[in-house]
Amino acid sequence: MIPLSDENLYLRPPAMTLLLLGAMFAVWILVEGAGFNTYTMLAAVCNYGMVPGEITHMAPLGYALPLGQGLACVIDNSKINIFTPLLSIFLHGGWLHILGNAVFFWVFARAVEDTMGPGRFLVFFLTCGLIAAGTQIASDPASPVPTVGASGAISGVMGAYLLLYPRVRIHMLFIFIIFFKVFRIPAWIVLIWWFAVQLLQALPELSSSGPNVSGGVAVWAHVGGFLAGILLIRVFTKPELMDRRAAMMHGYQPA
Repeated sequence: MIPLSDENLYLRPPAMTLLLLGAMFAVWILVEGAGFNTYTMLAAVCNYGMVPGEITHMAPLGYALPLGQGLACVIDNSKINIFTPLLSIFLHGGWLHILGNAVFFWVFARAVEDTMGPGRFLVFFLTCGLIAAGTQIASDPASPVPTVGASGAISGVMGAYLLLYPRVRIHMLFIFIIFFKVFRIPAWIVLIWWFAVQLLQALPELSSSGPNVSGGVAVWAHVGGFLAGILLIRVFTKPELMDRRAAMMHGYQPA
């Protein structure tokens, strides 16, 4: 189930959405080598990805987490570790990872930015990302596994979208073997279903003795980011933009 577009109207071009997408791809290409060099990508993930156990100092120094192909990520006490919850937002683990995040971000971010303006949207996005990172840390504070990706921050955007535009139709692509079909589905169904899936994947991890990363996905970051978006949206929206959007959606512009 892949979102392709929504049926919202927009007051202005999504400048900050485009800048953030550009930053993600710039980091992916320039810092991670676009995934073409395994060592370069894994080194970036290890050095700049968020490792909960490094931030809490609950993972033993010197512990080496195997990353494959004779490589390992070693727990250290580098000063940069404190910044990794922010840095990790712009890192990704592969082409599917970054493209998937980019699609979800593009579909849901534009209308949310339209209610805030670019500056507020940037702060909102980063705040949701940091809360998502904090939630992941709280779920498994000793984990030695690096977590990367914008999906926690994007989850916050999706939570905001749920409150702002629950009835707007989302064009969703369903793929089943060779069957392809696009359906128009209200946003509240898409987003509540998505959140329910994340929560169902996350809850069993509370009783797990291993690192809390479901199938390689930090689902608690998704849960924390989504709830952060719901709780923070009213703080960041600008009333004048909300009024203009409401007028536009009703087919007229205020004087």
